[in-house]
Amino acid sequence: MREIALAGGCFWGVDEFFSRKEGILTTKSGYSNGHKMSPTYEEVCTGTTGHAETVYITYDENITDLETILTKFFKVIDPTSLNRQGNDVGTQYRTGIYFIHPEDELKAAEFIAKMQPKYANPIVVEVEALSNFFDAEEYHQDYLKKNPRGYCHIDLSIE
Repeated sequence: MREIALAGGCFWGVDEFFSRKEGILTTKSGYSNGHKMSPTYEEVCTGTTGHAETVYITYDENITDLETILTKFFKVIDPTSLNRQGNDVGTQYRTGIYFIHPEDELKAAEFIAKMQPKYANPIVVEVEALSNFFDAEEYHQDYLKKNPRGYCHIDLSIE
């Protein structure tokens, strides 16, 4: 089992998207890499806590790998958009690859370098160690399963 945390704008869509992918064991919505301990959604929405809406993913490395996950991730985000995805704007909606395993930092950096020529603008996805992760409130967990008509900036049909 391996882990990675991905920030791709509103966590509802990122969570639902990855929960449907082969090899993904669990997904959890939360707030990461900020400076406030145990922030609430309302606090994170102010943009003052430094947190990004993030999905913590555990996956079976015998079925999928980090490069496959990152390839799927780049299909549903705009990696050149700073602090914005879809209609959501603010630092809490920035994009990021937050690694748990130190060796994944190099893998993520190499992946971004490989992808950069495909984009006219610079890729602005953060690659950082996961310094903290706080579970989002229960109503955010599996939000689009509970609210299938809820807002989502991601096309969930993308493979």
